[in-house]
Amino acid sequence: QVQLVESGGGSVQAGGSLRLSCTASGFTLGDSAMGWFRQAPGSECELVSTIGSDGTTSYADSVKGRFILSQDNTKNTLTLQMNSLKPEDTAKYYCAAKRGSEWCYSLSDFDSWGQGTQVTVS
Repeated sequence: QVQLVESGGGSVQAGGSLRLSCTASGFTLGDSAMGWFRQAPGSECELVSTIGSDGTTSYADSVKGRFILSQDNTKNTLTLQMNSLKPEDTAKYYCAAKRGSEWCYSLSDFDSWGQGTQVTVS
């Protein structure tokens, strides 16, 4: 059974940092494309960052230079390090996966996601 469990959200002041983690089970992280997306109230979902099965990463322009995506295949864990946070980063963040895929080009390419974790920046 595929499961994605996010953790690490919370409240922080502008300029601060948070680290989000996603623990995956039921599939192998290293064989899959993974990512984080976010949704703020009244806004569309935004794909924040993607990591391919070869470790290649991409970022939305809105977070480029501030967020770092990494994964630990030995622990089947995906981590999003968020630095220099801004109030506009406030949203619920979701971990997403496309099992057995090298890459995902858009949010609709992912086929699994977690329950999300709230990030609030004031």
